[in-house]
Amino acid sequence: MTADEMSRFITERFAGVDVVVNADNSFYFYNPDPNVEPDHMFPFVTLMVNDVNDDYSDLDRPGAYRLNIGVSKETFQSLFGELRGASARDSAKRGDFDYTAPDQLMPHPVYGMMYWLCVVNPGEATFEEQVLPLLEEAYGMAVRKKSG
Repeated sequence: MTADEMSRFITERFAGVDVVVNADNSFYFYNPDPNVEPDHMFPFVTLMVNDVNDDYSDLDRPGAYRLNIGVSKETFQSLFGELRGASARDSAKRGDFDYTAPDQLMPHPVYGMMYWLCVVNPGEATFEEQVLPLLEEAYGMAVRKKSG
């Protein structure tokens, strides 16, 4: 799936999604009411296509993108355990994960401590088995946050 296909999937699959594009990177927010000023403070998913915000994944490569998903603490820790150190950047600097590797679920290199995970260019099986349920969780969390 290309970055454009992933973006289209997210906006077609999940109702009430508002996309903000900044420096070609996409930020997905849950904003169900078009008559209310949108809240663009906390996206539930981001899709990065370049190294503007960080260069851990070398996203300036042709066709490379990184999907970042905010999940619950429980889900994050069930996948990666508890990150040690002052921030996930410590993990990235130690080389605990190869953030350039495609099709591998990893803690986000910067926001892992906030229970964000990422995957560079997810393959079909990874998308269906791992990424889609995580997208659904992130969306559900955004919906509940707006409703509550």
